[in-house]
Amino acid sequence: MGFEWVSKKPNEGVATLYDSNITLNKAASSHFEHAYSVLLGLDSDSLKIAIKPITKEEFQLGAISEEKKHKITVRASYARVCNKKFMLEVAEVSDLDFSDNNSFKFKAKWSKIEAALIIDLKDPEV
Repeated sequence: MGFEWVSKKPNEGVATLYDSNITLNKAASSHFEHAYSVLLGLDSDSLKIAIKPITKEEFQLGAISEEKKHKITVRASYARVCNKKFMLEVAEVSDLDFSDNNSFKFKAKWSKIEAALIIDLKDPEV
């Protein structure tokens, strides 16, 4: 027999979208351990969200305006970015219904090209 032993740790990034925030699992949040803050982006044509980490040094250079910077809370097993206005835009573009405390899980992958975590709203986690 050829058993394949399964790890208890998820190795794929998963983003859970709520009406007011995006919560990242441990695998996805590992890219933000040293982030001072993040940029949030929404591509309404391809239905993708990008979360790009910003270091304190990058922010202090002044290249990123204060209103584009979003706080990220990183804990041992997850990370969270809160922005209700952004999540309203995501809901409108993607037809997600966050009423009744609904949440939606999507796969999240790191893009070396974009230097950002990409959440594909066409690729739900099952």
